[in-house]
Amino acid sequence: MENMRDLLRHNLRQSLRALSPADRLASAWPIACGRVLAERGEIVGLEEGTLTVQVADQTWLQQFNATRSILQHDLQKIAGVPITAIHFERKR
Repeated sequence: MENMRDLLRHNLRQSLRALSPADRLASAWPIACGRVLAERGEIVGLEEGTLTVQVADQTWLQQFNATRSILQHDLQKIAGVPITAIHFERKR
């Protein structure tokens, strides 16, 4: 199963190459997070390698913070965009 997931992620990365870094990250977001988590957070910016994500509420903010390193790794791998940090902020 893991090999199939890696193959799909590689194919997605190849198909995203023509897009801008922001669009590649937005396309990779639901794959890296999974549907439930992706629906609770929205990428709102990428500046100098720092990705900013607005999160629905405090409970989900904790969940995103707990998975920060996994999300960073997976987003970089899928989108092919270098990310030095992810900043999560509560949606106002």
